[in-house]
Amino acid sequence: MLLSILYILVGVVVVLWGADRLTEGAVGVAERLHIPQLVIGLTIVAIGTSMPEFCVSFVSALKGTADLAVGNVVGSNIFNSLLIVGITAMVAPMTILKNTVRLDIPFALLASIILAAFCYDGELTRLDAGILFGLFVVFMFITLQHAKKGKKEQGTRSEKQEASSKEQGEEMPVWKIVLLILVGLACLVLGSNVFVDGATKVATALGISDAVIGLTVVAMGTSIPELATSVVAARKGNSGIAIGNVLGSNVFNILLVIGLTGVISPMHIQGITWIDLSMLILSMVLLLLFSYTKYTIARWEGAVLTTLFVGYITWVIMNL
Repeated sequence: MLLSILYILVGVVVVLWGADRLTEGAVGVAERLHIPQLVIGLTIVAIGTSMPEFCVSFVSALKGTADLAVGNVVGSNIFNSLLIVGITAMVAPMTILKNTVRLDIPFALLASIILAAFCYDGELTRLDAGILFGLFVVFMFITLQHAKKGKKEQGTRSEKQEASSKEQGEEMPVWKIVLLILVGLACLVLGSNVFVDGATKVATALGISDAVIGLTVVAMGTSIPELATSVVAARKGNSGIAIGNVLGSNVFNILLVIGLTGVISPMHIQGITWIDLSMLILSMVLLLLFSYTKYTIARWEGAVLTTLFVGYITWVIMNL
């Protein structure tokens, strides 16, 4: 038990350090390519921080523990939308771009509703998973199209960015950007795996079911990269990366992780309840409502999201 707790602590430290390196590298990419921070968060950072969820869900599905696989994604997305956005907003109020409110958040909400509908009969077939993965391809296409459009519309803004970067010094070298991203991703994946190994052993020793382990311990463990990356990005004034990271991870978790995993190995779901799926949808609805007001998530709104998460986790624990 003591060794497992040590694994948890070491995992947290490695993930926090890796999140800092990944954020630096991602910002370097954004500055060099002159593309919006949101797009970086929705692609590079989101894919990297979703790797732990993918690894855990994929292996779980192959081993026949579908509740752990789906619970990991559902729990991670609830963790992302409520606790990560909540804590990040309390650290520094998050400015939300109009395009995020009009496209990215609704897409994440749509993905959550579709997943809940597919889980209704307790079976996630290859057809269901194929539809999810197809939507992931559509999402990436739309995201890249908006990136190109945004790059064209930047015009003088890009020139100002170049002038600003020249005033601050030379742009970050390509080799350093690549090194930071690779080292950051490696630490995130390694640290998360160490954390999950330790946390899962502790939870299993206490006799907790696969579904609850997936919704709580594993979900929180695999979401530590999103939490660390978002908080670090917000503290550095890069709220675009912070919110983009959360939204990108939520969409990737459902459409890419569950989609690809389900295509390879169809899943029979038993322990994921409608309370869990309803909370998944509610978290995205609240995120949309809070973002729509003045295109900012204020500190008090972050406190509401955090409180709701604590209430949900308390309910899960009370119903063990």
